[in-house]
Amino acid sequence: MADDELYEKGIAIREEMLGPEHGRAKVESQGDFTREFEELVTRYCFGSVWGREQLPRGTRSMLTIAMLVALGRAQEIRWHVKGALNNGVSKEEIREVLMQAAVYCGIPAAVDGFRNASAVLAEMGLE
Repeated sequence: MADDELYEKGIAIREEMLGPEHGRAKVESQGDFTREFEELVTRYCFGSVWGREQLPRGTRSMLTIAMLVALGRAQEIRWHVKGALNNGVSKEEIREVLMQAAVYCGIPAAVDGFRNASAVLAEMGLE
């Protein structure tokens, strides 16, 4: 697949998961310093990996949340909880991912995961 096809596929996936303000609009609003990075994220993360058909997007979302908890990436947890909900993952499934992360990543990491997921759920009127 050509780079421009991956880019367009990535833009579409970003917009489906996170809304139009986090797709083309976000990439095009970047300055010279960060634009190439956002284009890389769009092609590589969203076009090449999220665009694969071997795992459903909901499964990818749950895996991503678990990995972000393990890495302690609070802001990214927030984005990916929103994306998970848009990918059809239920609030209950997100809770179970965080419970599983508590065992394998540690209670402090899960506390942070729950705090950030709860904030997103509240913002979306689901908590």
